[in-house]
Amino acid sequence: MSAIADQAGKSVSTAGESVSQPPKGAGPMQKREARLAYTMLAPTFLIILAIVLGPLVANFWISFKPVELGDLRAPKVLINERVKGKPKQAGDPATLEYRVRNSSQKNSIADAGFTDILPPGFTALKLPDACSLNGINIQCDLGTLEGKAREKLVISGTVSNEYLALRKPEKASKPVSYGDADSVLTNGTFTLDNFRRVFDSDEFWSVLRVTFYYTIFGTVGALVLGLFAAQLLNTSFKGRGILRGLFLFPYVSPVIAVAFTWVVLLDPFSGTLNALLTKMGVLAEPVNFFGQRAVDLHLFGTSFEFPLALSTVIAFEAWRYFPLSFLFILARMQSVSTDIYEAAEMDGATPMQQFWYISLPQLMGILSVLFLLRFIWTFNKFDDIFLLTGGNAGTRTLTVDVYEQGFALSNLGAGAAVAVVVFVVLVTFATLFIRFSTKEEGL
Repeated sequence: MSAIADQAGKSVSTAGESVSQPPKGAGPMQKREARLAYTMLAPTFLIILAIVLGPLVANFWISFKPVELGDLRAPKVLINERVKGKPKQAGDPATLEYRVRNSSQKNSIADAGFTDILPPGFTALKLPDACSLNGINIQCDLGTLEGKAREKLVISGTVSNEYLALRKPEKASKPVSYGDADSVLTNGTFTLDNFRRVFDSDEFWSVLRVTFYYTIFGTVGALVLGLFAAQLLNTSFKGRGILRGLFLFPYVSPVIAVAFTWVVLLDPFSGTLNALLTKMGVLAEPVNFFGQRAVDLHLFGTSFEFPLALSTVIAFEAWRYFPLSFLFILARMQSVSTDIYEAAEMDGATPMQQFWYISLPQLMGILSVLFLLRFIWTFNKFDDIFLLTGGNAGTRTLTVDVYEQGFALSNLGAGAAVAVVVFVVLVTFATLFIRFSTKEEGL
């Protein structure tokens, strides 16, 4: 009996051990639910992936193609039909003239030609060798049309009263062209000439240097101004809410409005700032802040060239985008407990010491995130510089160079190559920044 009880206890114990052990891995129901969830989310993932990667892949594709602005449209046979001669009665001679040209300047069109219907009342007597007539239907086979090719086909004939009764009989039908053209955007021709042209240019390295100056100082300036504004408005005083709203004005205003305002204020002829500085005797003559590349400065016995236009654009960048930093930094500062500051004040810490040893360590996380985001956004900034200086006077950045190469010079391949350089630089910077940032910094 005792043996049976011991055996039953062992079986219960064994059963208890098997019940107490959690199942390993996902069960059949969990797997089905996971597959269902992935199936339902797949369209969203694919759409987002296409939106993000589509333009990026297209830009990389174009950067390796010898494509210009005129190559966006495939070569086409263009035809202009007109009637020569002024027939006044039935039986008078007239000539039907077709002027044919290749729309492309360099790409050929194979098996080119067109079909048309003779104007009502026009009887063809003599046809060019390339053309054939089937009733009133005419077909002209031109073979291969090289780039810039132009052809003139003349059909001689006579007219009838039906023709004379119409105002423009040749407009009764439009020629229909045909031909096989190889599009440079979709063919298998690839080249590295775009990147060679970019990197072999001395101007590129100057533009790259200006871009880094503009990005680094513009980003740091926006963060410093935002930090100062947040520190100023973190204390309670009358009218603080109104002042906070005013601080947001540069960021929420349209860029075209604030850029035009700065241009008017700093105009060398009628600008308010130049007028004030001249009247006060600070300046002997007006200064073209956005049009002068550099000015000579003398400090402590040394002379150097100060990049005036670039510094003015950087000042505009810092002024316009500091409100974003101000909002994030102020929100983080208000989340810090006031007990820490009260304890530090009781220990005799000065306001500067409180900021350096309490506020700044608490803000390092948000400051690092803001620096990364502002660096990327400023590096990609185009509209501010283009509206203020147009990229002149030493303010040309890589984004302005993309526009100049792609549209001003009509070289889309070179513009796409510069855009690829921008992408590689930003990905490299973001990767290194995140890699060497500590987790306490919030990244």
